[in-house]
Order: sequence, then C-alpha cells, then structure tokens
Amino acid sequence: MKRKLLGVLLVLAMMTTLFVGCAKKSDGKPAATDKKEGTEDKGGDSLEYSGDLEIMHFSTSEESQGNGGSDGFRTVIANWEKANPNINLVQTVLANDDYKTQIATLAGAGDLPEVFLLQGMHTKAWAEQGLILDMTDIINDSPYNSQYDDALFYPFSAEGKIYGLPALTGGTCAVVVYDSAVWKEAGFDAFPETWDDVLKAKEFFDGKGMDTVAFGNSGKWQINSCFLSAVGDRFTGPEWTYSLIEKGGAKFTDQPFVDALKFTQEIFNSGLFNPDFNAINNEEAREYYISGDASAFIGGNWDVSYIQATLEGTDLYDTTKFAVIPQPEGATASYKTHDIGLGYAVAISSKVADDPAKLAAAIDLAYEITGPQFAEYVASNYALGGLTKVENIDLSKFDQFTQDFYNFSYVDNNPCEIYDSYISGAVWDVLNTDLQTMLNNGISPEDVAANAQKAYDENY
Repeated sequence: MKRKLLGVLLVLAMMTTLFVGCAKKSDGKPAATDKKEGTEDKGGDSLEYSGDLEIMHFSTSEESQGNGGSDGFRTVIANWEKANPNINLVQTVLANDDYKTQIATLAGAGDLPEVFLLQGMHTKAWAEQGLILDMTDIINDSPYNSQYDDALFYPFSAEGKIYGLPALTGGTCAVVVYDSAVWKEAGFDAFPETWDDVLKAKEFFDGKGMDTVAFGNSGKWQINSCFLSAVGDRFTGPEWTYSLIEKGGAKFTDQPFVDALKFTQEIFNSGLFNPDFNAINNEEAREYYISGDASAFIGGNWDVSYIQATLEGTDLYDTTKFAVIPQPEGATASYKTHDIGLGYAVAISSKVADDPAKLAAAIDLAYEITGPQFAEYVASNYALGGLTKVENIDLSKFDQFTQDFYNFSYVDNNPCEIYDSYISGAVWDVLNTDLQTMLNNGISPEDVAANAQKAYDENY
C-alpha cells in the first residue's frame, strides 16, 4: 500500500497539462486522408521515467480505419509517445478475439502486461488475486476527475475500490443496421418494432435471395453482447441484472431469464438469420449486409464504424438506418433498450507498483488515453463519447448517417447493461458456449440456465 501511495504522490508532483487546443474544421465528416481534429502534439514536460513501458490493446491499424474509438486511441497514444521520448512504449496489439484469449492466458499465468485493457467481467476475480492495481486514489486525484462520467466506473469496481479508467468510446453493443430502401420495398417505412412483423417480411427477402438479418457468433461472445443482453433486459428488467451483479438473490434460472433464452433459441431457429451464423464472426456477417446479401445486420458500434467507412459514397450508405432489436412477444419488463457502455478500462498490473517512476508513467498514460484529448477527438471527428464529458457536440457538421447513429445511441432509445461487463469470465465462458450449442439445438434453455447458475455459484 505504501508503494502505491508513493506512486500516486510522485505522479501528482510531475503532472502538467498535457494537451493543447486544436483548430476546428469548418464542416463535413473528415475523409480518411484528412488530418483530423485534435491530432496536434501535446505540450508539457516529459516524465521522469526512462525505459520500457508495456501496453497491450486491440486497436489495430486495420481496425482504426473503420473505428472512431480505435482511431482516437491510437492517435492519443502516438501523441503521448512524442511527448515522452525517453519512454519506449512497447505495444502488443492484437485483434479483439485474440486479445481476449491472450489476456486471460496471461492473467492465468500471473503475468499481465504493465498497462492493458481490462474487461469488466474480470475485475472482481483479478482484484481478489492481486493481479491489478487499486486505482481508486489515482482516479480521485486525476487532473480530469471533475470531467469524468462517474457512472461508467461501475463495471470496474469491486468491494468499494476501482481498478481501471474506462476506455475507448461509449457505444452500443446491439444495433440493427438495415437498408431502408429494401425494407420500403417489403412494405415497411422503418425496421419493424416487433418480431412478428420481421417474420412477415421474411418471405419477401427469401424471394430476393437475401437473408433477412445477418449475424455472426463464431466467437461465442457475440450472442451474449450483441443480442441477449438487450433481449434479456426486455424480459427481466434492469433490477434483475443489478441483483445478479450484486449477489442480491437473482438467479439465471429465474423464469424471465429462461424465457429470454427460449425466445433467443426460437428466433434463431426461425430462418430469419443466415444459416451459418454460428460458424462466422461479426466481421464476416456484416459483409453480408455490405454486399447486399442481407437486408439487415445486428452488431455493435464498432461494426457501424466499419460499415460507415466501407460504404461511404454508395447508395447503400444513404439508405442505411438504425433500429433497436424488436420487442419479443411476452416481454414487458422494458422497451426499446440496447446495451451500451464502455466495456473496457485501462488498468495497470500490480507488479508496476514496485517501480514508482514507472508507475507514474503508467498512470500518466492511463490519464491521457482516457482523458479530454481522446474524448474531444472522437466527439469532434466521429460524434462519439468517452469517459470525460464533452459539452455541446455540434451534430450539424456531420452527415445524416452519423447524426442518425448518434441519435440512436444517445437520444432516442434506452440504455441497459452489457452482461459480460460484469460478474466473471468463468461464468460467461460456460454460458456463451452453451448458448452456441443451444442455437444448434444441442441443449435446452433450461439446461443453459442451470449450467450458468452452477458456474455463478462456484465462481462468483
């Protein structure tokens, strides 16, 4: 504890204001080759530490071409490196699915990177194992603390302590992206609000040789993050989720959650989705929409960013719209919900506390890649939000696609929690595997719920 406190005091002694204002672009969404707002080098003095500092993340150069959060993350990291030339930032950058596998492997070996992205579901277990640094005082003493959206810290908290600074952009994990023109042909002015109407449209799309909705679940997490979290909330309501997180008595075997599982199995067996949904990932599924082989696609904000970058300048770009997942019959606990939040946080390995100067550098990096420079960059260039609040985003400078998605995400619909931002990876590993099997009709919804509850009782 003394070493941690020393690190905090050291960083407070050395902190300066590390970013400068930037010129405003006149109008329009910046092209991929434009210099985006907020890319100027930071001012300020370099940190005292000199040497290597590790960071592991999943904002690959490929992903940053179609993902505003990844673009902003990489941009701020690059600025930080320029401002601190005596620090060799050793970056391990993996694709998202590979990152999830590798970070869990490293945690199992007790060898987490010095700085990394923490998924909320690992917070409690890794904190109990002493793998991650308690960042409560670091966050309280942050120069940007007054600008933080405090609600975003909840997934990264355990036993009254906070273990990470929420990172990347606050975006939806469950959005229906659809071609309004072809749905108009099918007789709908907008994507239906009920699944009965979606099923009515299936015959039309079958006749055109199109899948009604594209989805990819080969990674197993997609059905949880991009579908069940939203659909489950419609059946259970939010209090059930919070009770589960806080061990307040809710169970996976409660009937409303079992009903959500039954509905999920039924709708994925209805023929609405591409037949290979369990064999491909969301990146492959969104290509079905982009190519015109599906009238709609369900994914997350990162998929929307990619679709936007890929389709810009095409007719489909102009006709692409957004909708919440339709309401299942019999679900009355909530309406028009989509799971949204910051699913990762910048965390620091507890081993860094042994080197106060390196810890100060790690804290400084964490402050910057989650702070105002990042938030203002993604707000100005992509109309996205981060941990720090940006007031009065001027939507008029963005095209209709961007404005529509902003309103979908932050204005028109209701937020709910992302299931796997909480609890334990050991629980979700069981549930996600069973969900994939359930969608192949290899296990019943009741057994899925029972297995999840057993994993919950044993691991949480």
